[in-house]
Amino acid sequence: MEVYLALKIIWWLLLGVLLMGISIMVGMDMGVGTLLRHVGRTDSERRVAINVIAPHWDGNQVWFILGGGAIFAAWPLVYATAFSGLYVVMLLLLWSMIVRPLAFEYRSKRESARWRSNWDWCLFLSGFLPMLVFGAAVGNMLQGVPFHFDWRLTSFYTGSFIALFNPFAILCGAMAVSMSVYMGGAILTGATDGLVQERARRAAIFAGILAMVLFTIGGLWLTRLDGYVLVSGPDPASAQTPLHQTVERAAGHWLTNFSNHPVLWAAPALGYIGALLGVLSLSARRPIFGWWFGALAWIGIIATVGAAMFPFMMPSSTEPSHSLTVWNAGSSQLTLSWMLGFTLVFMPLILWYTSWAFWVMRGKVDEAHVESSEHAL
Repeated sequence: MEVYLALKIIWWLLLGVLLMGISIMVGMDMGVGTLLRHVGRTDSERRVAINVIAPHWDGNQVWFILGGGAIFAAWPLVYATAFSGLYVVMLLLLWSMIVRPLAFEYRSKRESARWRSNWDWCLFLSGFLPMLVFGAAVGNMLQGVPFHFDWRLTSFYTGSFIALFNPFAILCGAMAVSMSVYMGGAILTGATDGLVQERARRAAIFAGILAMVLFTIGGLWLTRLDGYVLVSGPDPASAQTPLHQTVERAAGHWLTNFSNHPVLWAAPALGYIGALLGVLSLSARRPIFGWWFGALAWIGIIATVGAAMFPFMMPSSTEPSHSLTVWNAGSSQLTLSWMLGFTLVFMPLILWYTSWAFWVMRGKVDEAHVESSEHAL
């Protein structure tokens, strides 16, 4: 296998790993925000929930930054096309993310019930909305995004903001929110006691079951959805553009990879097994196992989407032959090589630091702790 071809595949896999990290770690924090007003009926209870993720949420944002950086550097054509065409969505996501640190920092500055309630709603919206947009974005990628290129490779987006929130995209968004709530509920179940713990456990169980139902509906919908298949194009190992390929679009094409390589069915199976065992673990009051099985479920879900779409990254619904793929949307061999070297150094450091932080700050958070600790939010 040629070096350039190998680098393209490696960076496609690394992008999948980063998306998994975003889903698991950032999604967990946002799930706590989404659940905040449900699990916390009093100010002290909400402070308990907030302080479970307070030591970790900003560190977990590293996954979000890495994901955006990887798309920008490794897949510049995807970055340019998506961020210009989906500009309004990106602004919506950005503003919701900006509100989160403000809510964490300013909520405790005043003891006014109205002041804190307003910031609690901000935490809810900044948890619910990004995961809805994240899932809807995946749903739109599976359907194809309305864009095309001219001869200069200038992209033209021909869709609308409202059209992005179509039924299938909303279904995918709801599944992402469900998995986020599950992960948030699982971490709260393991790190709290009393009423907060019980409410979080029940919410996580319901969210896990709902995620499995929505995953099933999405899979059945996918069989009737128009998929894409690369008919012809340049050598995958060569530098190329989207203007030199032929792509066909027809119902059922997203299942082609699964038909050609049956081992790929392990991905959706992992999604189901992780979610099911996670729900059973929380039902048996084993939150640590519930959290890890939820992480496996996220891995299975992301892997299922990747397996279905490969080698496509951003299909075009208006001009299928202009679709962006692993073969035509990547950076140069030199760029991918240098980035891989830095990744092999810093990715283990990030994993080590995250694990160390959770280990050092392990244990339960209760109302007595947040009332007595001067460091509690």
